[in-house]
Amino acid sequence: MTSYVALLRGVNVGGRIIKMEEIKNCFEDMGYTNVSTVLQTGNVLFDANPTSSEDMRNEIEMIVGSTFNYPAKVQIYNLDEVIRITKAYPFNRSKKTFQHYVVFLDNSKARQLAREPMSLDDKVEKIQKGDKVIYWMVKKGMTTKSLFSKFLLKPQYKQSNTVRNINTLQKLENKHK
Repeated sequence: MTSYVALLRGVNVGGRIIKMEEIKNCFEDMGYTNVSTVLQTGNVLFDANPTSSEDMRNEIEMIVGSTFNYPAKVQIYNLDEVIRITKAYPFNRSKKTFQHYVVFLDNSKARQLAREPMSLDDKVEKIQKGDKVIYWMVKKGMTTKSLFSKFLLKPQYKQSNTVRNINTLQKLENKHK
């Protein structure tokens, strides 16, 4: 068995309310084991026999989408990958006036987004391309107003990304220990 993390996009935002216990039950009904959730934002830890992340993603999107009646979008990562991604966060986490995020998206989209011509104000935000992710540090209060956040809302990225605070990712790691 391998431990995985499913990051569901758009859970408990914009009026879509889904209880984490219901998500947990849905994953168990799909045959996944050792299922648990972290926070109320669609972070699911589970164990499964190793298979393609793409196959798991397709199954989870289909079942979660039909169960909760919305177009589910999910990013699937091996837990070891999430731990590695979290440890590789390149910015100084002790800067308390900033939010520290990881933007999860398909690797081709991450490369494309990192190449977008944008002139970010270093006093407001910084980004750096990682492996299948974009690391993002943004001044508190500017998360939805910053230039980079506007790029995340472009049609080619909007449905294929999900953003997690670095603290949430650490909670996923700690919950599994």
